[in-house]
Amino acid sequence: MAEEKEKKKVVALLSGGLDSQLAVRMMQEQGFDVSAVAIKTPFCDFDCGRGCGFEIRERADDLNVNLKTVYLGDEYIEMLKHPKHGIGAGFNPCVDCRTMMFDAAKKHMEEIGAEFIISGEVLGQRPMSQHEPALHLIEKESNLKGKIVRPLSAGLLPATDAEKDGLIKRENLGMIRGRTRRTQMQMAKEYGIENPPNAGGGCLLTEPQFGIKAKDLFDHVETPSINEIDLLKIGRHFRLDEETKFVVGRNKDENEMIKALALPGDILLEARDYVGPVSILRGKNAKSHIQFASAVTLRYSDAPETEHSIVSVKNGDSIQEISSECAKEQSYIKFRM
Repeated sequence: MAEEKEKKKVVALLSGGLDSQLAVRMMQEQGFDVSAVAIKTPFCDFDCGRGCGFEIRERADDLNVNLKTVYLGDEYIEMLKHPKHGIGAGFNPCVDCRTMMFDAAKKHMEEIGAEFIISGEVLGQRPMSQHEPALHLIEKESNLKGKIVRPLSAGLLPATDAEKDGLIKRENLGMIRGRTRRTQMQMAKEYGIENPPNAGGGCLLTEPQFGIKAKDLFDHVETPSINEIDLLKIGRHFRLDEETKFVVGRNKDENEMIKALALPGDILLEARDYVGPVSILRGKNAKSHIQFASAVTLRYSDAPETEHSIVSVKNGDSIQEISSECAKEQSYIKFRM
């Protein structure tokens, strides 16, 4: 009996979303051995339970692919300080971000001797990074010209090296364009992909409101820490002055997270006698804002608006109690982001 011919290897950028799953299925159907790379950043975490990347390991198991995870941390923050190709509607540097992701996939491709990289990108689906010039730019910036196959739309794009070398045939490639999901949903049925995830991604930077907070942080801190970025993800945010941030928790979970993220020098506030938020003051001038922050903390608590109440203020190991009325909305709304 003749030996079975060894399958050609390819590497998939796997987000966990439907499109990347379909790209994997299409290549498996054409006889390729697919390995996957999943990318985490401080703003897009497939373990956080939000966005299309949730349960990424389960997706990889369902697809029967080996999964390598890559974390882009400090280098991602450095890129965000001065993204070469600009930002989108939020604070999203999509072209630079995709380039970094393909760089990581290229390293894995070289490690395992794969032929090319695949992704679930669809021509025209995302305004900043998935129009044809941007796709070519990303290939150029990551030194992968001709080495990226986008199976869902490849029938509409120039031939890649894989097609020129006869590894794939154009008649087996998709011709999907734009934001419609009809074709992908039909393909999901055909491939037996149950409960396909929504199209929306998990990257916080694409959300305009989060983008405002992220831009403010990068405007005021030369190199933000992971702690500062994690604080961006929770609470109501206020910029009190050039040196001082104020964040108010919105629920019990956020209150606990604020306590966990507090650093030496931070000031924590909460109503002593009423259910309400934990708030945090951070910055050089934090102490000068304690009275104001106390009033705002009470405003978001169950304390009666017309009476003085007590706020517990923790600064390091010392705790003091301050009497205050609830703040009026017009006094703090101008500081809110």
